[in-house]
Amino acid sequence: MTDPTFPSVHRLAMTRGSRLLSLALCGAMLSACAVGPDYKRPELTEPAQYKEAEGWRQAAPSDSLARGAWWELYGDKQLNELVEKLNSSNQTVAQAEARYRQAASQVRSARGAFFPTVDLSAGKTRASQGTGSSNASLSSSSSGIRDTLNTQVGVSWEADIWGKLRRGLEANEASAEASAADLAAMRLSQQSELVQDYLQLRVMDEQTRLLQATVDTYQRSLQMTQNQYRAGVSGKDAIAQAQTQLKSTQASMIDLIWQRAQLENAIAVLTGVPPANFSLAVSKDIPALPQIPVSLPSQLLERRPDISQAERSVIAANANIGVAKTAYYPDLTLSLAGGYSSSTYADWISLPNRFWSVGPKLAMTLFDGGQRSAEVDRAEASYDETVAKYRQTVLDGFREVENYMVQLKVLEDEAVVSNEALDAARESLRLTQNQYKAGLIAYLDVVTVQATALSNERTVLTLLQTRLVASVQLIAALGGGWDGQMQLSDKK
Repeated sequence: MTDPTFPSVHRLAMTRGSRLLSLALCGAMLSACAVGPDYKRPELTEPAQYKEAEGWRQAAPSDSLARGAWWELYGDKQLNELVEKLNSSNQTVAQAEARYRQAASQVRSARGAFFPTVDLSAGKTRASQGTGSSNASLSSSSSGIRDTLNTQVGVSWEADIWGKLRRGLEANEASAEASAADLAAMRLSQQSELVQDYLQLRVMDEQTRLLQATVDTYQRSLQMTQNQYRAGVSGKDAIAQAQTQLKSTQASMIDLIWQRAQLENAIAVLTGVPPANFSLAVSKDIPALPQIPVSLPSQLLERRPDISQAERSVIAANANIGVAKTAYYPDLTLSLAGGYSSSTYADWISLPNRFWSVGPKLAMTLFDGGQRSAEVDRAEASYDETVAKYRQTVLDGFREVENYMVQLKVLEDEAVVSNEALDAARESLRLTQNQYKAGLIAYLDVVTVQATALSNERTVLTLLQTRLVASVQLIAALGGGWDGQMQLSDKK
């Protein structure tokens, strides 16, 4: 590994002689080694395929899911616009983005430690010493006021002999990449929540239309029953049944109003807009269920940002072990200082008033009561914790994918049966209404069949809503559209 500070050290050493050059070259060669363990990905048990993968299409590089805008799979223009607004205006995402910029700044700071520190100082001091001293060696002039003008340039550079700086940079870069993955995970989470809310809202619009149509039908039934009562064909019990059915359906429709309002307000906040300034018009279209390509389990490690974040945390913890172990070794600092000092402005910057100093400094702690050992133990324990967290995150990822895959499979089968039941209920209602109009059955029979038909209608819509939500959750569990590539903007 090439030390980026070597050219600077070389130039400094050439200006001050062969001894300093030799010392710098020795430091540069020693810096090729770094104390502490090199990172290796923790061992994992990866399944060859998902248990519920049978019947699912294998994802290909050309799949739309791999291009990033996964919400476009639902083919809803308004949804696309809302997600784009979320990407730019969501305040939770903005917080994560700010944390990433903080982490990136720490990386730049760590890189700066490889280069020499140059200081410049200039000042003027005025001093006086009284004549009352008993020290006979004091001259008569010592009691006067003396001005001192001083200017100094200092250069200091710490040789990274044991890899302390490089391990620190490695830890900071991993932390920044973990922060970038955390930003991606937060953005995916917010996107998933918005898409789920939007899809549920559109299904509620359809449920509201269904209930409104049902209310209109029940109102006509009530009117017909009242007419039959006046004609002596039906009794008051039929009117009571019709009224009960009508009012119950109206209550269900009113309940949907506040549920829709809650979803609308949630979408407003997710897009960074006050709920009072946001509204979504009722739509007749429900986005269709997409065909979701499923990647291999091994690809999940790169596709899910939370897994990547956990692994970057392991890398950072591993590097911190090396940083802690370098405390056992001495620090080598090369310093150079020079300037001018005078009592008057006239000859301040002149050759006789110059001064300079140059030399190495070697410092180490001989005894600290076990502090360094304790810090190493703490760093190793922190590493073990991050490894366990990483493995748990991977297991949770596999579990989520399996759960949503089997959920969608079961819901698909259930939807087929529910649609068949709905068709049968509609046919039964048609026949029952014809029999009632012909006077062959009582109105109570019609009420029962109507309630069954409405229940089946709502069941089908509820299943569709659940399937849409599960599809979003599966896409998010697969990593969404994240490509797994992280690169610090300031990284050369």
